[in-house]
Amino acid sequence: MASVQFGQYAPARRVILHLSDTHLLAGDRLLGGRYDTAAQLRRTLAAAEATGVRPDAVVFTGDLTDLGEPEAYRALRAEVEPWAQRLGAPVVWVAGNHDERGALRAGLLDADATDAPVTGVWDLDGLRLIALDSTVPGWHHGDLDAGQLDWLRAELAEPAPLGTILALHHPPLPTHIPFFDILELRDQPGLASAIAGSDVRAILAGHLHYSTSGTFAGVPVSVSAASCYTMDLAAPADEVNGMDAGQSFHLVHVWDDTITHAVVPVVDAEPAGYFTPEWVARMAELTPEERLEAFSRKR
Repeated sequence: MASVQFGQYAPARRVILHLSDTHLLAGDRLLGGRYDTAAQLRRTLAAAEATGVRPDAVVFTGDLTDLGEPEAYRALRAEVEPWAQRLGAPVVWVAGNHDERGALRAGLLDADATDAPVTGVWDLDGLRLIALDSTVPGWHHGDLDAGQLDWLRAELAEPAPLGTILALHHPPLPTHIPFFDILELRDQPGLASAIAGSDVRAILAGHLHYSTSGTFAGVPVSVSAASCYTMDLAAPADEVNGMDAGQSFHLVHVWDDTITHAVVPVVDAEPAGYFTPEWVARMAELTPEERLEAFSRKR
């Protein structure tokens, strides 16, 4: 069945799981006295595994912990690494404004606990994934200094066979929420200049605690909502606050000519049972014309 192509597109060349803003606290403490971030992380990981997707990489776009506590990084690693090993996928850790570079580097990367930016490059069989560090030590807004932008230019100088995806915490997008405007990514023109004319095909980000998308310098940007809590966008912009609902993650499918970002809600809901593996297998046995007759024609 896997070899049967139902539509005009062949299977995606690469698949990435994109999660964000886990905000773990040491000792499984409740975030703000109300959000069980550890339980929500486990719930999100279980939901991602239940999709049956075996991704080429798993990307966490920052705010991995809420206070940068070493114990919280150890707890995060203990939850995620066995799960990622079952999926057979490398984990890409991106720093967020709630993280502390030194503790992150020591706790997740087995690296020296320095304040150097947490960056990296992964070759996913021809698809290049670059992690940037938009954090500003001691602050919650984002920025990319000249040194990191020069490094990015050097990495992008040679195109990758399947192009490049960037991952960073602060999205280079506008937002209608006032407090996120204050904490936006600064020097966006510098980033636009660094990727101009390159093979960057998509930008993954977090920070906003709600799913959104847009374009930056002609490149699609996709923001994954948080696993811990999300923003209640049903309220007026100056009344938006967090809520323990709407958590989700993204499935990023990479084709030769396009990339899709599917929002996968983490919910407790009973789905209908019409479409099953058996139904798909029956469709696979039909010719394309028979499939259209069986499923597309209105009765």
